[in-house]
Amino acid sequence: MENDYERQRLENIEKNRKLLQELELTSAANAFRAASEQKKAAASSSTAKTPSSSKKRSRPAPVKKEPDEFTPRRTSSRIRGIAADSEIAKRKADEHEAAVKEIERAKRQRVAGELDLSDIVTPGKEWDRTTNFLSDVKGERYQRTFTDDDVSKTTDADLKAMREKMMGLRLHEKFEPVDIKIVPERIYCMAFHPVTSKQLVFAGDKVGNLGIFDASNPLPNPDYNADEDDEALSEIPNVSTFKLHARSIATISIDPASAESLYTTSYDGSIRKLDLTANKSDEVFAAEDKKESLHNDAAISGLDFFDSNIIYFSTLTGYIGRKDLREKAGATVWECHEKKIGGFTLSPRNPYLAATASLDRTMKIWDLRKIVGRGENAKPHMVVEHESRLSVSSAIWSSNGKVATTGYDDTVKVFDFSDSKKWKEGKTLESIDPAVTIRHNNQTGRWVTILRAQWQQSPTGLQKFCIGNMNRFVDIYSESGEQLAQLGGDLVTAVPAVAQFHPTQDWIVGGTASGKVCLWV
Repeated sequence: MENDYERQRLENIEKNRKLLQELELTSAANAFRAASEQKKAAASSSTAKTPSSSKKRSRPAPVKKEPDEFTPRRTSSRIRGIAADSEIAKRKADEHEAAVKEIERAKRQRVAGELDLSDIVTPGKEWDRTTNFLSDVKGERYQRTFTDDDVSKTTDADLKAMREKMMGLRLHEKFEPVDIKIVPERIYCMAFHPVTSKQLVFAGDKVGNLGIFDASNPLPNPDYNADEDDEALSEIPNVSTFKLHARSIATISIDPASAESLYTTSYDGSIRKLDLTANKSDEVFAAEDKKESLHNDAAISGLDFFDSNIIYFSTLTGYIGRKDLREKAGATVWECHEKKIGGFTLSPRNPYLAATASLDRTMKIWDLRKIVGRGENAKPHMVVEHESRLSVSSAIWSSNGKVATTGYDDTVKVFDFSDSKKWKEGKTLESIDPAVTIRHNNQTGRWVTILRAQWQQSPTGLQKFCIGNMNRFVDIYSESGEQLAQLGGDLVTAVPAVAQFHPTQDWIVGGTASGKVCLWV
């Protein structure tokens, strides 16, 4: 008795013989026929002698996938009895080549007309033709998801008043966003100067340029011709740009004790102080000393002030550092995350509390008053940790003890530490859940700067924060998760990914990948 494997093999031989016969390869076909009969006889004899061996070797027959189409193959003219260099051989070779070209041409042939996806779905792939791929999309690309109708339907009087105020912000009237190019490359960070007498905006780009835009004092246009040009062209934006760093500027911070001093951190591993009155920039820290447990050029991702003399910073290598500006010595650093820290701030109410956001998918709160461990294992006491589904991009403290995080799980989460007693006493919280979770598209991709929720540090009225919107808007939310406004307009032609509130005024600026800014006042 022949087994399944032997039967399958013989069937394949017979199939090949018929295939060759159809191609007029009679000599090869006869050879295959003889081989088939001989093998069949041998198999029968072997099976009769050793019936047990066939059982031992029995295994499931391999499933051979039938080709969708037959591709002609080159065959020997000698086997077919065709003389070399004969006209018949040339004709057969030409026919074979033409057949191969026809098959290749058919594969590349464009399919015209209407196609139904159910007819062209890949075999073996499950698909329901009732699927709506856009069922979870809240709005079309570049379409508003919050309008004046939402404001008019608001029943709470205070909330409605705040929404009307925020939705009433308008783009800077003097210049369009396309004309306000503050830095040459993609904007990574922005800041408002706290002065209220004018709108003074700072921006850092991906190659280390610092741009300064004085929106209140435009400059005369040197190319303006009063006889030929419109009067609107008589002035240009008052923009100054300086190359401060060798790599991306990650954060811009104003000295809380002196509005004349501006600090910048960079991926080149340095922190610089810019004197806005003396027009000088000094390096206050550089990650070059191996004793600091930082490798050379460790990228510094964040900075905040403990007081006017002490700063804390974070790095893309997972460290938190402490630098006393009164000392020439380097910084004290602690490894707090195994992966990069993308967001870092200190609490305005309790500056000994630091919030970090990391690529390791966690947001952590650290008590800088207490250092645990020794040597390289030393680090601040961790008060609480919250783990997200994907990496966390930023963790920003508000002035009333809230922390807003932005993550690649398409959420903005607000954590409330304002009334907690345990962390004030230095204890560790077992876990914490966000008080508010807002669904928000944070998928910026490669060419748009990461979105971060930025609080207004000294707000008038409700606590609120702003964040860029991938539909070319800036969204404004309250601390309770209520959307207050969605700022945009026909003149906003790129995503204002880097959004920033003025500390005290209801002014908002957004920076784009082309180095331009949108200013709402």
